Amino acid sequence: MREAACTVGLDVGSTYVKAVLVGAGGDEIATARRPTPWTGSDGYAEMTGRRLLETVTGVLADLAADVAGRPVVAIGVSGMAEAGALLDVADEARGPVIAWFDRRGADELPLLPDDLHRDFPGRTGLPLVELTTFAKLWHRIRTEDLDLAGLQWHNVPEVVVRWLGGGRYAEPSLAARTGLLDQDTGAVWPRAVEVLGTSADLVPPLLVAGSVWGHAGAGVPPAMSGAVLTVAGHDHLVSGVASGIVDLDTMYDSMGTAEALVRVLDGVLDRDARARLAAQGVNVLRHLLPGRGVMLAATKSGLLMRRVLQLVGVEDPAGRAALDEQVMLLPDGPTGVVVSGAKNDDGVLAIRADADGLSPALLFEASLRHGCQVLEEVLAVMDAEHPPATRSVLAGGWVGMRSVRRSRQRILPDVLFSERAEDTAYGAALIAAFAADPTADDLASYLSHASTAPSEGRRHRLEPPS
Repeated sequence: MREAACTVGLDVGSTYVKAVLVGAGGDEIATARRPTPWTGSDGYAEMTGRRLLETVTGVLADLAADVAGRPVVAIGVSGMAEAGALLDVADEARGPVIAWFDRRGADELPLLPDDLHRDFPGRTGLPLVELTTFAKLWHRIRTEDLDLAGLQWHNVPEVVVRWLGGGRYAEPSLAARTGLLDQDTGAVWPRAVEVLGTSADLVPPLLVAGSVWGHAGAGVPPAMSGAVLTVAGHDHLVSGVASGIVDLDTMYDSMGTAEALVRVLDGVLDRDARARLAAQGVNVLRHLLPGRGVMLAATKSGLLMRRVLQLVGVEDPAGRAALDEQVMLLPDGPTGVVVSGAKNDDGVLAIRADADGLSPALLFEASLRHGCQVLEEVLAVMDAEHPPATRSVLAGGWVGMRSVRRSRQRILPDVLFSERAEDTAYGAALIAAFAADPTADDLASYLSHASTAPSEGRRHRLEPPS
């Protein structure tokens, strides 16, 4: 008997390319992942377009083994922003895909015109730093004598969908992170492309997440051929909607290597507010949901916690669980250990110990305490511009540790915890289901129902603190 239809969600992330197969009832049937194929070292990371596509199609092939007769009706693609490819008229990538965290671009920023330095944060909602697509393009122009005429920029999820058979479009929440859009108008900022020596055609026509971008063709497994393709949007936002974060009163805290704070807004804040927030590391951009904006900030607390585990020799789930229990048994009060480095412009683990009787548990607890301190600073910046959230959802790879949950409960309002292993891929699968549903006409309403309605599967895996 023919199985019910399902959808696939892809998350092309900084560390892994992940995919999830989701049934019509919202249950997670299977997952697959492969490492993101970066090459380079010492602050440099890139990959060829061919290696990116091979990895994506490989993950889809791995997932296809679990399709087992179920028709795949849609594929949604989310993933990292800032990184992407310049495509020529033949859809060939001009140069490598450079990682968003690659340090290239910093040296050339002082060469930009003064007016761009002055106006960039307010116009784009982003600080003018090397993480932006704009900075990477400026770097290539200055160091490679690159001519952008006839080329179009596609962020990683957009170029993946294009190569799988979709059209040439740009999704607003991803395009907003390039530094090429004016957040007031939602269109290309003329001054940005003028400085780059090109035109607004550098950015493809905008098409919102959940639209039909085309149908899967060459390179996908036979079971997925002909599936509707859509770009789901920026990974942090897609991860949020997987937990039902489409309202204006909830803070979403995604704890991976970066700890990302996401707050949905009723439109974007004004230009002066965007400039103030960008100066303090908080981005104000367009959301994947039409008409919505987002405040987004990040810390590097997860990176520091990972390095602490490496220092104390914790390398497997059993060791992590044992350390977690030891941290939970620690008494409150001074420990003699201070950790620093979690601010988003830092990331260097620094440890100061001024007492004896130290232990791995004390060091990890110090990293939690410091992460909370930095998080509180970020929240204060956000709350100064917008009323505080009334509830929050904590998600990501660190959420399985009780000590992590306890630490964030102390500073976040009314916390629920997501148990989903692949929130971004799952959210992309939900948005793919919307794209394939001819009766659905409002993405926000669809996601609100789909991600929060009770089910027998893992659709509604939010739990209160114990």
